[in-house]
Amino acid sequence: MSTTHEDLTGRARLRDAAIECFAARGFGESLRAIATRAGVSAGLVRHHFGSKEELRAECDATVLKRYRVLKVDSMNTPPTRLFAQLPASRDGGVLMVYILRSVQDGSPAGRTFVDNMVAEALAFTTDAVARGLVVPSRNEEARARFMVQQSIGSMLVNLAMRPEVRLDDFANVMDQYMAQAMLPTLEVYTEGVFADRTYLDEYLAYLAAKTNPPAGLAGEAAMS
Repeated sequence: MSTTHEDLTGRARLRDAAIECFAARGFGESLRAIATRAGVSAGLVRHHFGSKEELRAECDATVLKRYRVLKVDSMNTPPTRLFAQLPASRDGGVLMVYILRSVQDGSPAGRTFVDNMVAEALAFTTDAVARGLVVPSRNEEARARFMVQQSIGSMLVNLAMRPEVRLDDFANVMDQYMAQAMLPTLEVYTEGVFADRTYLDEYLAYLAAKTNPPAGLAGEAAMS
């Protein structure tokens, strides 16, 4: 395979076109449609990637990398600047819709995508705890997984209930979701929901009793 600058540029253009095509219309999109979006011949897709599966794998890896960069940038950006950047977040919309497609298709790639997102979230929250941005958790991995699942589930429901929103209008997809979700998300993460610790304390006591039952109860259970 040629490794000229033109080939590398063409490969990146095809990959980015595929990411947008997959996000806009799903992973059943044809190689010909991807090539048309990239402005090249269909034969170049197989020249650069060999198969649609290899193209999808590179798209997955690229989206995950860009998601990681977006997450790191957002954590390192002061809130005053961060929220000023939210309107017309087309690139963020592409990533969001692509991720949702990956989860919806139920493929091993989709599950791997979620697992990678959880691993990334765990790294982000661990770093944020160390920097004093986030309170620590009794189970950091469980919290990271819950937050990723909640975020993905929220976006899926939001878009499913709004069929008028075109998924290929990436900036609008991102903007309307942020308008709906940003305030309640920040309220829950910052201020919580319950007015006191009663439910948490009772559940922690329940877990402790379940893990270390009183000796009498343990003996009775063994005899029954």
